[in-house]
Amino acid sequence: MSFLKTEFTRFFVLGFAGGAALVIGVLGIDAATEIANGVVPPAQAATASH
Repeated sequence: MSFLKTEFTRFFVLGFAGGAALVIGVLGIDAATEIANGVVPPAQAATASH
């Protein structure tokens, strides 16, 4: 993989993956669902009227 040969992209990928793992570890997977539902409420289907 030639795009991982530069130090910038290598450290960017490692930092992004490490940061994502840290956020998921601190918040937990259940908290992510609660945050997502707070930002965008769950979809509800409308009744069909003819």
